[in-house]
Amino acid sequence: MSLKNDDNQDQPGMNSRMLIKRLLKLAWKYRRGCLKVVALQVVLLTLGMLGLGLSGVGVDYVRYQLALKSPDAVAGVIAPKLPRWPFGIVPPDDWSPMIVVGLISAVILILAGIRTLLNISYAICMNDLVQGKIVVDLRGQVFRKMQKLSFRFFDANASGTIINRVTGDVQAVRSFVDGVVIQSLIVAISLAIYLCYMIRIHGQLTLACLATTPLLWYATVRFSRLVRPAYERNRELFDRQIMVLSENVQGVNVVKGFARQEDEIGKFDRAVDAVRDQKRSIFKRICNYQPLIGFITQVNLIVLMGYGGFLVVNYERASSVEAASLVGLSIGQFLVFAGLLQQFSGQVANLSSVADSMQQSLTCSRRVFEVIDAPVEIQNSPNSVRIQRLRGEVAFDNVSFAYHASDPVLENLSFRVEPGQCVAVLGTTGSGKSSLLGLVPRFYDVTGGRLLIDGHDVKDINLEDLRRGIGIVFQESFLFSNTIRENIAFGCPAATDEDVVKAAKIAAAHDFIMEMQKGYDTVLRENGSNLSGGQRQRLAIARAVLLEPSILLLDDPTASVDSQTEGEIMEAIENAMESRTTFIVAHRLSTLRKADMVIVLRDGKIAQAGTHAELMKSQGLYQYAAKMQGADEESLRLLNITGIT
Repeated sequence: MSLKNDDNQDQPGMNSRMLIKRLLKLAWKYRRGCLKVVALQVVLLTLGMLGLGLSGVGVDYVRYQLALKSPDAVAGVIAPKLPRWPFGIVPPDDWSPMIVVGLISAVILILAGIRTLLNISYAICMNDLVQGKIVVDLRGQVFRKMQKLSFRFFDANASGTIINRVTGDVQAVRSFVDGVVIQSLIVAISLAIYLCYMIRIHGQLTLACLATTPLLWYATVRFSRLVRPAYERNRELFDRQIMVLSENVQGVNVVKGFARQEDEIGKFDRAVDAVRDQKRSIFKRICNYQPLIGFITQVNLIVLMGYGGFLVVNYERASSVEAASLVGLSIGQFLVFAGLLQQFSGQVANLSSVADSMQQSLTCSRRVFEVIDAPVEIQNSPNSVRIQRLRGEVAFDNVSFAYHASDPVLENLSFRVEPGQCVAVLGTTGSGKSSLLGLVPRFYDVTGGRLLIDGHDVKDINLEDLRRGIGIVFQESFLFSNTIRENIAFGCPAATDEDVVKAAKIAAAHDFIMEMQKGYDTVLRENGSNLSGGQRQRLAIARAVLLEPSILLLDDPTASVDSQTEGEIMEAIENAMESRTTFIVAHRLSTLRKADMVIVLRDGKIAQAGTHAELMKSQGLYQYAAKMQGADEESLRLLNITGIT
């Protein structure tokens, strides 16, 4: 179930058209917030155009007042031309020019103040929509889906890649809403309004200045197609960078123990450099594109200066206001038109940002949707059986299992365990011991045969009921950065303090907990790094015991501790095993003697099965390992370490 995809082609069902549809549905889900943001931008646009228009009126009014006092006007050679007042509102004749100019300036200032306040509201609304809703909801959706995915999903995908998809990729997906949908609407509305206003000022000049617009559109589409593969490669390189960082943090003891810090620094630097170089190549393409857009827009300005200047001259030479309006533009109108053309060109240039956001969001959304769409292999059947408490009867009926179809891990396992019995599992490294235990709580589903618990196929038992009836202690149990009490009660948050203490005593953890300064309220560092290995395992045993499980799975819990700590853990395990069906991967002879059944695995098959006494009477792997060093416990440990056959 790997999420990796080919660089050069879309995965089936994940082509660009379908991705855009899904992203549009995502935007539609937040349509109210999107419309609010767009509406604010339209108001800002309108106010800006009113201010620009009034600036042009002010220039023409000042020009009119100057013309009235010129000798040519006094001699009747020219007719001073009044500006076009917006909405037909003309100031009274008895108002002085200073009052009119002052009023125009005041209105422009008021509009600027309103725009400032609306810009603040726009920024707040945009941030609330994007960061407060879309990112939070999408990350939550991805995280919730991850909780439903099987171990197979996490086996197939590096933790760094998964983390990057939940964090960086989700952040990029939201850019489709604000960087593509909202910006596209704003650009479209802006262009329409600017176009209408420019046509209203002068239609022919508008057509002449915008003749190069198709070139802008072509350049934008071509740029969008060129950068998409580069963005896909960039996300893969960023995954690699996160993985190097994650592995270094998790394996810091190994790195320092082997004095490989400089090598790790070099590895991380190379990963960072790869991301940087790839991003630099994208920036180069953007830098090549933007000057082209700038050049095309400069052509528009050249047309404006030539044709527009000609129209201004005609306006000034006209003998009447009516004639001037037919043959030219006033200086104020020219300035307004120039401002509109500049903003129009700016909005067209913004299409490059839209195209850039589109390619980033498509690349990242594919990666996010791959997680959301990943099949949930382990889930309840439609008619799942609810069981309040398991009895603990477990039967493997010709069970086979494989992570990959061509590589079987377990083959044709058949045995039965009665409630309360203990089964010890032995085998060489890679023989399938952990895989066998993982089938019981349905971390994986069997690929052949049936696994029965209390007479029911595990696939037919409600998954929550099944796992709440099973306690698990791994080789290296994970502890959370929380109090000891919260860690023990992790599987049963409603547990009382008495229940927690009781579980800790069973796990032989109570004494060392009480020796700590804050006892059960002691906050553990990351993964319990302020505890010893034995203490961590005993807390893990207490966490499992608190559930009062009917079945207990112990996956070689003493594999990485010293002999003294091993004895302490085994004491806790023996307490926890009482009256519970137990599967334990073990190598201690004392534990094997107490087991009701010992299963010896070899190459995924049962090589031997029986009690300790029975297996010691028959020649085979078990007897050989037991007798190798006088039947001491170290010989059975050797069975796991060296893989003796």
